[in-house]
Amino acid sequence: MILAALIDLGADKTAIEHALAGLHLGSFRIETQAHAEHGLHGTRVVVYEPSPHNAEHDHGHPHRGLTEIRKILAEAILPEETRRLAKAVFTRLAEAEACVHRTTPDAVHFHEVGALDAIADIVGACSALRLLGIERVSVGPLPLGHGVVHCAHGLLPVPAPGTVELLKGLPVRSADEPFELVTPTGAALLATWRAGEAPPSGARLVAVGHGFGHRTLKHRPNLLRALLLETAEEPGEGAECLVLETNVDDQTPELVGALMRRLFEIGVLDAFCAPVVMKKQRLATLITVLCRLEQREQVLDVLFAESTSFGVREYTVRRHMLARRETRVETPYGPVRVQIGAWKNRETTRSPEYEDCVRLAAERGVPARAVYEAAVAAARTQA
Repeated sequence: MILAALIDLGADKTAIEHALAGLHLGSFRIETQAHAEHGLHGTRVVVYEPSPHNAEHDHGHPHRGLTEIRKILAEAILPEETRRLAKAVFTRLAEAEACVHRTTPDAVHFHEVGALDAIADIVGACSALRLLGIERVSVGPLPLGHGVVHCAHGLLPVPAPGTVELLKGLPVRSADEPFELVTPTGAALLATWRAGEAPPSGARLVAVGHGFGHRTLKHRPNLLRALLLETAEEPGEGAECLVLETNVDDQTPELVGALMRRLFEIGVLDAFCAPVVMKKQRLATLITVLCRLEQREQVLDVLFAESTSFGVREYTVRRHMLARRETRVETPYGPVRVQIGAWKNRETTRSPEYEDCVRLAAERGVPARAVYEAAVAAARTQA
């Protein structure tokens, strides 16, 4: 259904078939069918596998392990981004199965997911994502069915244990359907691609794709809807970021400093501390982090590992940026790099590089302020 939705959005079916052919597992063929349910129209996809004597016979039993999957991907003729995405999805699957079976990812043997149709689904979907030029994926609440599902391990509850592991951290909702509504493959794809739960504020809707499944549900269309959005990328138009913040009143200043260093090491946009007074007049430190949406989990990991916090607040903000360029100016003390910012095509801000100013000040025996002011004056003259 994911592949169908992406093809309905406009991903080139022929190009996806070409990517699948690069796996050297035989010739795959994708058939798309127009389909409608409950007044909604979209695409249904069938992937036809190579005949057994051309593929499975040559590559062993279909219950492949992660090592064999990685070897197939490494030897495949694929765009590097498609290969990277597919490898990440299979690794995510192996980690989930390893957690369920109390083993290691390399010891996991994929059953249904190791078969040709699942490999084609994952590589085909990753190829479609690349072909559409999608840079970020937001995932809304996923429906959880109920009942049981037949697999290599026998009858398992829905959602299957591996699927449950993959869905950790993703929004879900219950659905009164006695079927498996989210498969391990689908969960792995979305968990690997996902960078947030909501699309960026102000994004423009470009296209809608509907991917239909092959089962008829009781109360709803068997449909996955994909929205293709375009975000503003021009400087000054505003980019959506995430603010994560927490109060700590039982952490020494030295450890707060270590936390701040760690946050900048992982590449957050900004981080700062401020003194606050909490309930019962307790003095505390407010730690605020500004990061990209896709950095959320990494920042949370650092905050909980490096601070004494029991909870973190989060909210999205829009960050408006000046268009920037760097120039090099000559001063009486030596050359200094200067960042020049422009708003609506007019240069408004000139900021000398701090490290350059401090270094030259130490070398010439002058205040850093003198070097800084000389650099700003030189930048104005150069403009």
